[in-house]
Amino acid sequence: MIIRKAKPEDAKAIAPFMLLAMEDIVFQFIGDNSREKAICFLETLIGTKANQYSYENCWVVESEDEIIASATIYDGAKLQELRTPVAAIIKSMFHRDFSPEDETQDGEFYIDCVGVNPNQQGKGIGSKIFEFLIEEYVYKRNKTIGLLVDKDNPNAKKLYLKLGFKVMEEKILTGKQLEHLQFKK
Repeated sequence: MIIRKAKPEDAKAIAPFMLLAMEDIVFQFIGDNSREKAICFLETLIGTKANQYSYENCWVVESEDEIIASATIYDGAKLQELRTPVAAIIKSMFHRDFSPEDETQDGEFYIDCVGVNPNQQGKGIGSKIFEFLIEEYVYKRNKTIGLLVDKDNPNAKKLYLKLGFKVMEEKILTGKQLEHLQFKK
């Protein structure tokens, strides 16, 4: 198993994992519950430079030459800059306005989504991704990392706390009650 930076050609493999991680948030973004349309939308974003979901902000986990998981992380200080192309693509593809609450801010690298192939779940791959991100961003780059966890997902919160994340505050994103956690050196 290796973890590497994503490439544009990884978009088709990454999109389903990103959709798993984001759940119904993508459907709210596009105003449609179609899995096909959501995957197409995500593939477009992942394959495009300079947006929050771009391959430039993704890491992938490969096992036996197959991508089995992905993680998206970006500089929170660049949220508005990275969100602008997302809004433009939503407007172009779905004729909708896009202006959700800010999920991150200056001073942290934000883990937007981590998704693991369902047939690989329960094998510790998610934990390995988070351990990698902690090592890469906190210890090597001396950055704070943050994420949001749904209040209705106590198992995920338990994992994050076990890894060393601390609860910072409560947030609302697209109508969902979430907790903002951070990991600092």
